[in-house]
Amino acid sequence: MSARLSRGAHSVAGQVFALMAVIVVLLTTAAALALVFQARYDSQRDARNRSLAAAEAFAHAPGLPEALMSRDPTAALQPLAEAARRASGLDFIAVMDVRGVRYTDSRPELIGQRASDVSRAVAGESFTEVFQGQPSDAVRAVVPVRNADGAVIGLVGTGIEVENVSHAVEGQLPLLVGATAGGLLLGTAGAALVSRRLLHQTRGLGAAEMTRMNEHHEAVLHAVREGVLIIGNDQRLILANDEARRLLDLPQDAEERAVGDLGLDPRTTELLASGRVVTDHVHLAGDRLLAVNVRPTMAYAGRPAGRVVTLRDTTELASLTGRAEVARSRLQLLYDAGGRIGTTLDVVRTAEELSEVAVPRFADFVTVELLEPVLHGDEPSDVTGVYTEMRRAAITGVRTDSPLQPVGDLIRFVVPTAPMAAALDEGHAVLAADLNAAMGWRAQDSEGTRVALEYGLHSLISVPLQARGVVLGMANFWRADTPEPFDGEDLSFAEELGARAAVSIDNARRFTREHATAVTLQRRLLPRVLPDQSAVDVAYRYLPAKAGVGGDWFDVIQLPGARVALVVGDVVGHGVHAAATMGRLRTAVHNFATLDLPPDELLGHLDELINRIDQDEAGGGGGDADGSGAGGEHGGPDGAAERASAVTGATCLYAVYDPVSGRCRMASAGHPGPALISPDGGVEFPELPAGLPLGVGGMPFEAVEFQLSEGSRLVLFTDGLVEDRDRDFDTGLQLLADALSRPGRSPDQAASDVLATMLFPVPSDDIALLIADTRRLEADRIAEWEVPGEHSAVSRVRNAGSAQLVEWGLGDISFAVELILSELVTNAIRYGSAPVGVRLLRDRSLICEVSDGSSTSPHLRYAATTDEGGRGLFLVAQYAERWGTRYTDRGKVIWAELPLTGGAEPQPPAPLDLDALEDMAW
Repeated sequence: MSARLSRGAHSVAGQVFALMAVIVVLLTTAAALALVFQARYDSQRDARNRSLAAAEAFAHAPGLPEALMSRDPTAALQPLAEAARRASGLDFIAVMDVRGVRYTDSRPELIGQRASDVSRAVAGESFTEVFQGQPSDAVRAVVPVRNADGAVIGLVGTGIEVENVSHAVEGQLPLLVGATAGGLLLGTAGAALVSRRLLHQTRGLGAAEMTRMNEHHEAVLHAVREGVLIIGNDQRLILANDEARRLLDLPQDAEERAVGDLGLDPRTTELLASGRVVTDHVHLAGDRLLAVNVRPTMAYAGRPAGRVVTLRDTTELASLTGRAEVARSRLQLLYDAGGRIGTTLDVVRTAEELSEVAVPRFADFVTVELLEPVLHGDEPSDVTGVYTEMRRAAITGVRTDSPLQPVGDLIRFVVPTAPMAAALDEGHAVLAADLNAAMGWRAQDSEGTRVALEYGLHSLISVPLQARGVVLGMANFWRADTPEPFDGEDLSFAEELGARAAVSIDNARRFTREHATAVTLQRRLLPRVLPDQSAVDVAYRYLPAKAGVGGDWFDVIQLPGARVALVVGDVVGHGVHAAATMGRLRTAVHNFATLDLPPDELLGHLDELINRIDQDEAGGGGGDADGSGAGGEHGGPDGAAERASAVTGATCLYAVYDPVSGRCRMASAGHPGPALISPDGGVEFPELPAGLPLGVGGMPFEAVEFQLSEGSRLVLFTDGLVEDRDRDFDTGLQLLADALSRPGRSPDQAASDVLATMLFPVPSDDIALLIADTRRLEADRIAEWEVPGEHSAVSRVRNAGSAQLVEWGLGDISFAVELILSELVTNAIRYGSAPVGVRLLRDRSLICEVSDGSSTSPHLRYAATTDEGGRGLFLVAQYAERWGTRYTDRGKVIWAELPLTGGAEPQPPAPLDLDALEDMAW
């Protein structure tokens, strides 16, 4: 026990405790003395202030000058002075004349005696001082008393004896002593705690032992030929030896700085900051190859405290064989090639990147030739297996002039012993270290090779570009300005570089093929020719995205009654699958449009159809013809997931315009609303109910109706027109409004102007634009009649219709029209409900419409020979080009269309009795 105490006393911790205890005692004693002197000073200052305040107050008391001038000042002032002294807590208040003779005093025996040293007050100055002398030492104040003219006529002296001031200070001494003792105890306890912790940390070692240990540590740490770094858990560098500073070129103030702030190579910073355990990891740091080891360090209670990193320079070892620099440069070049080749999905640009990355660090000139099908995205093929010609796709050199054939030329390989042909035939890189001795190459083009040799080309490596075992082209690496020829190691490196580039070229080729296929599919699925109709004058534009075709589409569908449907839609995603999905949706819209459904009901049916399609595809039904299940390139679970969610997310805007009434009814399934331009040029974006995208399901769609003036313009578009990564939707709408507000342009001119204003340099999404100028059917082309609910009205309507046809100059089709009107009106009166109406529209064809208030629909059937009815719709179908039924808010309309000429009209064998037909038709 005594040995342990002795060791603790002589240890660094014991010495630190003794030193801290002495410091605490000295600091506490100094603080106590300072507090005593401060208390004394404060007491004297308080006595001065109290004395001066009391003297000033008494000297300015009312009636004091008169009392001084009275016959017996002492009798008048002594009681007042004593009362003021007791009230103010002073030891004395003396009133004196200008000679200093006392009239009053707290000690009566001093009355009549002269006070000393009051000349400053006689001169008119108030002052305070610590007076030492008779009758006692005191802190006093002397103030002159002035009459009404300002002349000094007396003096007032007040004060507190020094002994009383000292008593006030002594009253504070117990508190000061207690505070000093408490501070001393707390300081000593703190020093003891610090010393105990230090004793634990230093394990009781003495100063000499610790100094010797530190010297050994420093000697070993800085003498080893390995770099040592100690990094804390907060990613800060705690320690670095001299070798580590040299290897990593660390700044002088590196310690205590974050690893990311040391200015190291990003890869080195990532390795040091990652904290992962590595063993002999070969790492490129600047121009050095380092073998790196990382191990974690453990602190108290097993918590991670950081890690130790050792660095061993292997560059010098590699340089002994003369290959370290070559390996480093090759490694760096391959690393750069991985980041620079294949940055785009363009075949030619990828070939250019291959040539650019190798010049000048590996070759002085690089040429890349590709097969013609590869340039167009097609699968390369060669029946004989021998490639005799390719198209030069890229050339890069250290000089702008070159004896090699330019880009675009056809390069032929006609001599089998030439390096290019040999490489293609053997399937691996071929080295021609000395082109002067390459007879096969020289024989291929004697004049061209002569010029190349005179230019300085002296060494060549030809590398076939192969991916998936298929030759895509070849790369040729040439040296001219570099005096050293290519060697065997260069050959291996060139083959590795060519293999990496071939994969990127093949990816670009496959993308080109898929993009071309998607574009072709998209354009074939979009309408090639818009239908002939009179309701709107239409212009359209469609632009696929540069990065991949999407699923935007548009359509113009002719509806019965001279009406027209305008449609735009967008399928989320890009590629062939999006284009195919778009085709399915467009076909579905056409099918539902034949039912003549309102826009909201049509979108509801379309949403239900998409839900069924998604469910079927999610269930795994069906596969691709080639057996891949996902287009060949997207097979597996990912492809299945893509198919299952391919349709969900599509949007659609469906609008129906009626040129007879001028009304336009539309509904949206998550699609942006249209732009509406009035005849005076005003542009607005009407609010539409925000429906959910197709395939989401669960909510009905809502339609809105607008009354359009003749000459109004409707603009339907997809979001790719107005929105992109660099432009938000609202900004795009404002630009679109500005582009559409220019007057006096046809729909086609307006479409061109909109694209010129809105088009992005590289659009990231498809763009579909549909511009329609509305027209109205003239009143003299419309004839309407209300039909009473009696059978005799049929003949009147028939005769009125015939007369109207004669007025329109359509008398040659009057028989067919009369027959159709007879059958349709008779059916409406018998089986429908009021009101019954008839309307004839003269458009590109003659449209006969019979409406009633019933929702029941007739059906075409074949009547037996013994049936008395059932032939009415059969006759209508025989004489009309088209017929059908559409439902309205208040019933239905049965319509039939006939050509304006009777050439296609079937001729009856004999005149028919139309009145008789009315009784047997239905």
